[in-house]
Amino acid sequence: MSTTVAPSAAPEPSSAPPVPQRIKNRRKKVTRGVWISYVVLIILAIIYIFPFLTQVATSFKTEPDAAQDPLGLIPQHWTFAAYETLFANSDFPIWGRNSFIVTVFVTAGRVFFNCLAGYALARINFRGRGLVFALLVAVMAVPGVVLLIPKFLVINQLGIYDSYAGMILPLLADAAGVFIMKNFFESIPPSVEEQARVDGAGTFRTFWSIVLPMARPAVMTIVILSFQGSWNELNHFIISTQDPALTTLTKGVAQLASGQLSQGTQYPLKLAAAALMTIPVAIVFFVFQKKIMNASAGAVKE
Repeated sequence: MSTTVAPSAAPEPSSAPPVPQRIKNRRKKVTRGVWISYVVLIILAIIYIFPFLTQVATSFKTEPDAAQDPLGLIPQHWTFAAYETLFANSDFPIWGRNSFIVTVFVTAGRVFFNCLAGYALARINFRGRGLVFALLVAVMAVPGVVLLIPKFLVINQLGIYDSYAGMILPLLADAAGVFIMKNFFESIPPSVEEQARVDGAGTFRTFWSIVLPMARPAVMTIVILSFQGSWNELNHFIISTQDPALTTLTKGVAQLASGQLSQGTQYPLKLAAAALMTIPVAIVFFVFQKKIMNASAGAVKE
């Protein structure tokens, strides 16, 4: 008796695409996401850079052109009249000199004292170290405006009002810089300093010759922050001096912006002064940023 074998049913085609096709689709999604991210970043970059481009363009405009089209990026009539007025018919060079003197001394002082204080809090065991650090963090939480009146009273009582000393000394150290240096010094293994101590090096020699060179990335960060902070400082200079010969760029440009030194809008003059103010900060940032990126913080191979 013959038996009939039923033919086996053909396998149904799978609805999922083959593996190469899935990989290709995934790559397309990743590529699409990357392009979307680039578009978003470009839009944000344009939003952030547009005011700066407007500032530079307006500084080369004539007064009627700036009033008629304040947001235009291409001046109808190019002119250097605003820059000529700043350097020839105003106290802008004096403001720049004062800002340069104060910024150099404040930056050097902050780097030195912040590094010393940060190393002391990170490595030296002394009574009350925890309390000092707690007070440091508390000072960081206090708004700077609250300290303006006490700072003025101290400067006045010390007899350094209306002087470079009154402008520089209160800015020689800041809590944020000490905090940054303390955290960085704590990240360096203590074994680095043991060999120096065995060779007879003291605390300061160990700090200066061994630990500080390893802290170059943090030091460069303090340099950038200190230069930018002291160059752009305004509130402290308002309460520490009133002599026109000691006016800094921030104070002078603020007077320009408020219309105290000119008639009318004077948009080209004001924005030319603001554009010149940004150049030193930009140069310092880009120069020291490269050193931060190229610096190596490695100390000990375990």
